[in-house]
Amino acid sequence: MFRRSSAGSSGSTAEESSPTQSQEAPAKNKRPAEAGKGRPTPKRSEAERGRYQSITGSTTSGRGPSTGSAPRGKMTPEDKARTRSERDKRMTAMRRGEEWALGPRDRGPIRKLARDYVDSHRRPSEYYMYVLIVLLVALLSRSKALNTYVSPFVLVLIVVVVIDAYFIRRALFKLAAERYPNESTRGMTTYAVMRALQIRRFRTPAPRLKPGDKF
Repeated sequence: MFRRSSAGSSGSTAEESSPTQSQEAPAKNKRPAEAGKGRPTPKRSEAERGRYQSITGSTTSGRGPSTGSAPRGKMTPEDKARTRSERDKRMTAMRRGEEWALGPRDRGPIRKLARDYVDSHRRPSEYYMYVLIVLLVALLSRSKALNTYVSPFVLVLIVVVVIDAYFIRRALFKLAAERYPNESTRGMTTYAVMRALQIRRFRTPAPRLKPGDKF
């Protein structure tokens, strides 16, 4: 009898202690996580506020001023005048065709050769923009007699530009082979044709030569 009671009591004790241990186990497992966190969970508004940063890298809130690095100071009148003077100086040098002031599109001896060749000749492509203005006026006039000639005239203009581009390409390749045989001629034809289509006074860099000058 004592054995049964002791066995029963031990079994009941095990059954009673098992729920207690199962309840305490999660509590023990949670303690390290809470201890490792070390701070309360931030509110959603605070977390979203921390995401917004200014361009300079300082964290800003929705309403308050920026915190962190101080904003860059404004330019003084002397700095503005110096910047304007340097910009004007560079534009003037670019108009004159000085190499240090030119952009990547205009640099190099091949591009200079193309500019000088186009500027030293009177070409039909030079009047392309003037003809386009006349055609635009003809279209806006709504005259049936003029509109009947617009389409054929546009086709003739395109043919003239294509033929002129062919002659420009042939002459430039010959000159480049004679003067700069080791230089790349990639993009030379397009560059020269686009310059030839521009009105002379609006060309950049400005023409160094007049029509008929030798170079």
